Amino acid sequence: MTVKVRKAVFPVGGLGTRFLPATKSIPKEMFPVVDTPLIQYAVDEALASGIEEIIFVTGRGKSAIEDHFDHSIELEHTLAERGKTAELASATGPIRVPGSIVYTRQQTALGLGHAVWCARELVGDEPFAVLLADDLVKAEKPCLAQLIDVHTQTGGNVVAVMDVPREHTNRYGILDVAADDGTLAEIKGLVEKPAPEDAPSTLSIIGRYVLMPEIFTELDRQERGAGNEIQLTDAMARRIGQAPFHGLRFDGRRFDCGDKAGFLEANLAFALAREDLADQVREFLGDYV
Repeated sequence: MTVKVRKAVFPVGGLGTRFLPATKSIPKEMFPVVDTPLIQYAVDEALASGIEEIIFVTGRGKSAIEDHFDHSIELEHTLAERGKTAELASATGPIRVPGSIVYTRQQTALGLGHAVWCARELVGDEPFAVLLADDLVKAEKPCLAQLIDVHTQTGGNVVAVMDVPREHTNRYGILDVAADDGTLAEIKGLVEKPAPEDAPSTLSIIGRYVLMPEIFTELDRQERGAGNEIQLTDAMARRIGQAPFHGLRFDGRRFDCGDKAGFLEANLAFALAREDLADQVREFLGDYV
């Protein structure tokens, strides 16, 4: 019987150097797309997918994330006194039931695999999700919920995938595919950031994963890979053949908000989807395009 996916890990300890100087004082995960921080979109997606426990793997300078998911007594009191009910609901919306959000710290930034490994004691011996807030997915059905559905059917590990231009394979974990029905790909190998000429395909992993707890056995080895970091892709590759492993072409649109152009595109896409902003945005876009 498949065990329910109850926990989700959010690696948020990175330095965000591509967005300096802003990230010198503001965690990149707190950058707003329109008026909502990236990390809240990711947490909301997890909760809408049935996740019950949120695990943040943080680092230095990330206290704003903890504050965002906590009460701000003075702000809430002021909004209530002024009768700003909509604003009050927005301010308290991210707050979860006490104990449903936990934090652990990644003291040294040694890669995504290391960040996930830091959550091993909190995850325990059960399947879990990993969500990267940099990857914002706009979808009718949450991307993670789609992965969990596949995991329920197939068991094992499931990752969200999409085709990328071959010249961009050196930015992603790339699949070596055994079988592919156009939606679900059976994975026979993974390569982290291969050169375009060496890439086994153009099917890349994006920041949504459902993983079995045995991945921690591989991460315990603390082996360095691409960029001299502990790569999650390498650990997953070593599990192939020991459990089912699939890549899902999810329904939805992914925005790479770790990239400046992708972040700007996400703001436009989400603004144009809002009735209170769409007309104004279309009007001023005409002045620039």
